[in-house]
Amino acid sequence: MSKTTHYGIIGCGMMGNEHMRNIALLPDAKVSVIFEPDAGMRQAAQHVEPDVNFADSIEDLLAFEDLDCVLIASPNFRHVEQLELMAEKRALPVLVEKPLFTDPADVARMDAFITTYPAPVWVAMEYRYMPPIAAFLEAADEATGGIKMLTIREHRFPFLPKVGNWNRFNAKSGGTFVEKCCHFFDLMRLTIGAEPVRVMASGGQDVNHLTETYDGVASDIQDNGYVIVDFDNGARAMLELCMFAEGAEYQEEVFAVGPKGKVEAQVPGPGRFWPAHLGDAPVPKLVISPRNPKGPEVRDIPVDPDILEAGDHNGSTFYQHQKFLELVRGERSEPEVSFNDGKMAVLMGMAAQLSIAEQRVVKMSELL
Repeated sequence: MSKTTHYGIIGCGMMGNEHMRNIALLPDAKVSVIFEPDAGMRQAAQHVEPDVNFADSIEDLLAFEDLDCVLIASPNFRHVEQLELMAEKRALPVLVEKPLFTDPADVARMDAFITTYPAPVWVAMEYRYMPPIAAFLEAADEATGGIKMLTIREHRFPFLPKVGNWNRFNAKSGGTFVEKCCHFFDLMRLTIGAEPVRVMASGGQDVNHLTETYDGVASDIQDNGYVIVDFDNGARAMLELCMFAEGAEYQEEVFAVGPKGKVEAQVPGPGRFWPAHLGDAPVPKLVISPRNPKGPEVRDIPVDPDILEAGDHNGSTFYQHQKFLELVRGERSEPEVSFNDGKMAVLMGMAAQLSIAEQRVVKMSELL
């Protein structure tokens, strides 16, 4: 008889609930205990797992006897202190949501944490695991003959409301290009296989949140921008973000180009946002366009409907948990998304935020 793997969740808001729905699809895996201060979010979690235990504190959660691993899906600015508390109280395998941290001053604390933490730390970079992105990553080197240019475009809906409106403020979220875009900076490093050296960005708050105030404080997060990144192998990448473009057919489009040709992935947004009167939501696609002979090859990359239904990230949360569970069960030796991957993605986002604020090119060495 298989042994059940017991998860604890710290922070079970919108993303935490998505994680719960996906864990429920895994064999012999169960969310057994949650720390969540918000009553509404606790109620939502209980709809997914009716017999789940609720802890009054993180210390109480970590004292749960059968606990095998922990997921941190709390507000961004809480991640550092919660990881440090786990190191002090009970070091278990942990899947921590992005961004790993939100303040440049946290780098030294996190470096100190990871040098002594005895259990695996996996940073949740769901976008790697979207099936069309996974297919893109597999095809990129062969299709391009070596990537010279990479473009990531996300045209999507505005930030959704979160508990306490923490995601409306740079100080708590890290800023849009940390909070939202660290996924894309992680994809840049992964796809190109090199390290960033320079970042140049332009962005602003031009449509969304202009009149939003909370407790008398105006929201300061950006809703659009461009980021250009130079890498140490000579390749370059660009991110185009627009968070008032939910009318687009595809939410994410990723393009890589090299001397042999071009490869692209097209990823639709959450199915629940697709208008019913337009029929079925778009199917994810991979397109390979060689230079010679010309003739794009278009492949549909469908996702299992049950997995799609469990979240807003094109099935990626499920596939990420499959691999994290292998780590927890000793079936793989290392996290696929390392602490350093999470750290570098945040630092690239911070470089973009700094470039926008100071209207200049930022060298990564300034942050490293």
